[in-house]
Amino acid sequence: MSSSRDTSPPAAGQPLRIALLTYRGKPHCGGQGVYTRYIAKALVDLGHHVEVFAGQPYPVLHDSVALHELPSLDIWNDQYPGRMPAFWELKGAEDAVEMLSHTVGTFSEPLSFSLRAWNAIKPRMHEFDLVHDNQTLGYGILAMQQAGLPVLETIHHPITVDRRLEIEHSRSMIEQFGKRRWYAFTKMQTRVARRMMRVMTVSESSLDDICNDHKVSRDRIHVVPVGVDPDLFRPMPQISRIPGRIVTTASADVALKGLHYLLEALAKLRTERPEAHLVIIGKPKDGGKAMETLARLGLEDHVEWISGVPDERIVELYSECEVACVPSLYEGFSLPAIEAMSSAAPLVATTGGALPEVCGEHGVSALLVEPGSADELAGALRTVLDDPVMAQRLGAAARERVLDNWSWRHTALRTVEQYRALLEEYHSTPRSRFAKPF
Repeated sequence: MSSSRDTSPPAAGQPLRIALLTYRGKPHCGGQGVYTRYIAKALVDLGHHVEVFAGQPYPVLHDSVALHELPSLDIWNDQYPGRMPAFWELKGAEDAVEMLSHTVGTFSEPLSFSLRAWNAIKPRMHEFDLVHDNQTLGYGILAMQQAGLPVLETIHHPITVDRRLEIEHSRSMIEQFGKRRWYAFTKMQTRVARRMMRVMTVSESSLDDICNDHKVSRDRIHVVPVGVDPDLFRPMPQISRIPGRIVTTASADVALKGLHYLLEALAKLRTERPEAHLVIIGKPKDGGKAMETLARLGLEDHVEWISGVPDERIVELYSECEVACVPSLYEGFSLPAIEAMSSAAPLVATTGGALPEVCGEHGVSALLVEPGSADELAGALRTVLDDPVMAQRLGAAARERVLDNWSWRHTALRTVEQYRALLEEYHSTPRSRFAKPF
């Protein structure tokens, strides 16, 4: 291959060489790792060459996809989250940036990973047609575009929404101050997002929020919903539903996920249905609001946390439950929702963010309630638990909705359309466009 970048776009139909970036890729809990695993495999199945550059925790990828591990200081590992690295762990400027940001209380991964990714890709620029960044939005991503690499930026939803909700739900002024420091990185993400040539998002709701919060021009944002593997997430009629079982996914104990409202709803349900219990796909966070609510309501014996299990076990959990629930105050799309729907689990969800787009009409393929209301959640869950015939109808309609609308192949095909549009636009744009400062 030539050491300089080609000045013309790849021919129509020619396989593309894609560098796919994700600053963390937790395999089974959290959307980034799931998105990376399945979109990479679907792109390879279409004949394209994909190499993933990832930070810790690393995604689990199909054998056909190359993974380049970009080790960080791993400050937010599962065993010792928030640890302070020792000075001898610092091996370069990126480590120093990560530690300094952490020292002042800011989430450091997006910036430090973007710099590591830029250093890894810089000597190989001629080997890729484009970079697809999965919501890092760090200055290193902008450097790639300024150096002449076309960059497609996926923003599932602006993290400014998380910031706003976390601050609103702070339990003290000290906690509120801490949240403001933690989310200081969103200012960087806004600066970078406004400079990206083409942005891809997953729903019309997220598109509106990106326009409003990141001030990205609407004509540069394009909606490509994510997918699900309907052959994996499928009904399992041989598994009996367990009376009173509710299943939810909580990738993090943050206000946005609304988990404490679901716990309050469970407490209300148990006054009438003592068999009601909750299985949470995720890990508990000591000192978090959910754990505080769980202890306050005396639900310790009626809530089970499950993490680190393969997808096959998650499918079984959806088949074992009488109802699945997405209690979020906001979702940019919601993979847990379509995974539950694809598994034909009766679903109760809120109307936060894009959930109405995903779940469909209330009473047809899911029951929808206002976000932030334990009473409404309890009422909808009770309705499903009390009416097995309706529950079965909701599950069947949900499965049908998924089959009609979402698969990773559909997502990959539409993503490739965005790649080719980006390349065409890039190669017709004056190079001075990329020389502007951060």
